Amino acid sequence: MKKITILGSTGSIGTQTLEVVRENGDIEVLALAAGNNIRLLEEQIREFHPKLIAVWTEEKAKELRENVRDLDVKIVSGMDGLLEAAVMPEAEILVTAIVGMIGIRPTIEAIKAGKDIALANKETLVTAGHIIMPLAKECGVSILPVDSEHSAIFQSLQGGQEKALHKILLTASGGPFRGKKREELEQIQVEDALKHPNWEMGRKITIDSSTMVNKGLEVIEAKWLFNVSVDQIEVVVQPQSIIHSMVEYEDGAVIAELGTPDMKLPIQYALYYPERRYLPGARLDFQTLSKITFEKPDMETFYGLKLAFQAGRTGGSLPTVLNAANEKAVALFLDRRIKYLQIPGLIQECMERHRNIAEPSLEQILETEQEVYAYIDSIVHS
Repeated sequence: MKKITILGSTGSIGTQTLEVVRENGDIEVLALAAGNNIRLLEEQIREFHPKLIAVWTEEKAKELRENVRDLDVKIVSGMDGLLEAAVMPEAEILVTAIVGMIGIRPTIEAIKAGKDIALANKETLVTAGHIIMPLAKECGVSILPVDSEHSAIFQSLQGGQEKALHKILLTASGGPFRGKKREELEQIQVEDALKHPNWEMGRKITIDSSTMVNKGLEVIEAKWLFNVSVDQIEVVVQPQSIIHSMVEYEDGAVIAELGTPDMKLPIQYALYYPERRYLPGARLDFQTLSKITFEKPDMETFYGLKLAFQAGRTGGSLPTVLNAANEKAVALFLDRRIKYLQIPGLIQECMERHRNIAEPSLEQILETEQEVYAYIDSIVHS
């Protein structure tokens, strides 16, 4: 029986992870952590019987304790609660499906405690990859990618020829605004940006996909996961989302992972690696598949992607600025306080004014995040 903990259990990746648990029947969920969706969290507690629950606020923790007072479950709150969940002694794998830089500290502590990491929290590597990857190596811990693109790269490298890797081809759907020019995006509303053509995702990552900043974050994440330079990563728009990513080797061979747009496949692969198991669901039908097409990304219209390449090449604390500015800008857009095109605009402004720190500590990373938040708050008025 495999024993896991899930941070972010009520989000898109978290709920799909629990679907994988439900379908397989040989995984024990020891702990769950979530934010504000107490109703869904209670349902998860009653179905999966975890020993420990972490919620962000003590107010929500009190509400949940009252709701499940008939059950034998410990409920904790805040960062201390997240850390307690992350390092549960019996757990083997921590699934980091939580959104945002809040996931960095629990991931670090889980690694120190010897837990393998099923990583869906890209902010962890984007901002602290220089800390996380050496620490994982030192502790003998595996970082198993859950993002569909990074899982595809990971699977394409299973021949053991990492040293022969020449280039990573990171695919992107292009999002709902593929083919549009910047002037066509000036009046985009929240509802427009939340209509992704292929994937069902949370609100924040769906907006990120529409701006292609998400793909830029994935470029930086891939740099750390696969020990390559940013210039060895090429973004290719593949609108059908059939090819999830590819690896080009030194001899010119290209290995790709194909499949339907279903996040349960990379989740299950990470949880059972290196074993492959049957996964219910749709399969690719090559008899009826009409076409697979490719395009070059438009980095002038979607210049958040260009900014991400810049941050990835520069390194240091600049990727933290990119990530924090994007998180804040997306939240403001979802609250209808800024326009759509202000998202990359704010990212660029924050990056241009930042004095880079070459090897930031965890404390400096978190300070940089707060400085970016404070600056954006100072220039965006209600």
